[in-house]
Amino acid sequence: MKGGAPLAIVDAHHHLWQLDRGHYPWLQDAYQPAAFFLGDYRALRHDYLPAQYRRDTQADGAGRVAVLATVHVEAERDRAEAVAETAWLHGPGWPQGIAAAVVAYAPFGTPGCAALLARQAGFARVRGIRCKPLCAVGPGGSVAGQAGSMQDQAWLDDLARLPRHGLSWDLRVPFWHLREAAQVAAALPDLRIALNHTGLPLDRSDTGLAQWRHGMEALAACPNVMVKLSEFGLPGGRWDAPGNRRIVREALAIFGPERAMFGSNLPVASLSASFGTVLGLVCEALPDPAARARVLAGNAARFYRIADADMAPQPVGRFRFC
Repeated sequence: MKGGAPLAIVDAHHHLWQLDRGHYPWLQDAYQPAAFFLGDYRALRHDYLPAQYRRDTQADGAGRVAVLATVHVEAERDRAEAVAETAWLHGPGWPQGIAAAVVAYAPFGTPGCAALLARQAGFARVRGIRCKPLCAVGPGGSVAGQAGSMQDQAWLDDLARLPRHGLSWDLRVPFWHLREAAQVAAALPDLRIALNHTGLPLDRSDTGLAQWRHGMEALAACPNVMVKLSEFGLPGGRWDAPGNRRIVREALAIFGPERAMFGSNLPVASLSASFGTVLGLVCEALPDPAARARVLAGNAARFYRIADADMAPQPVGRFRFC
């Protein structure tokens, strides 16, 4: 990532928030690091807006990264403010390309979900929904059949509504639920699914990685699933460089570069690594220029239906891909 033309990116996963414009319980209420999967998140408890995003994506060398467009994923704003979050992202004044696609929230398995889905789908740049299923606290646990789980029929019925609105599902579960998620993906072949954060391989032991790998293979067997190469940090702000290289290479081997997309997960990923470190990790695993182009920009633009007219204007010239 040194010298030459700017590196073209469509960032498939990041968050924005303005704390005086909405209520974000996890950021504004009682600080509970034990409840957050990465631990200490005090550094996130401030506004994160396009200026901060631009700062972070340029921190490793101004002008070396050209962010053409981004995908904003719901930031766990107060669930009563789900539509308000989407409306905020559609307000005036946003730089072109920022939140060019929006993954909003809807509460699957609740009486008002169908109506709320219709409202979210009515916004011009909403392309998908993220509703996290109920998950066990760790490997070996089970929540099967409980309300909000991936076996809850009411929850699944609302999930199945997404294709009718032209919406995808951002799937976010830890590695011990990947095989269950694959069963859902196989049962809903018309639902386009983006697996968040490389399946969250939080346990880097041989046993943990074997369970992650089997789950990833089960999901990759479903042609309607793509993977986001994002969030490789570990609890306590740890950055396991050798392990992360292995994770990226194995994920690409399992899904192929045609079904993978880069996501920064800013600002959350900054708890363990800079944007440049995360991007460099993904680039290192993609020596083929055509594959890099797909993973860094093309796949996300296609999956989230981001038109050229919705991307940030860039100087005329050639972009490079690592």
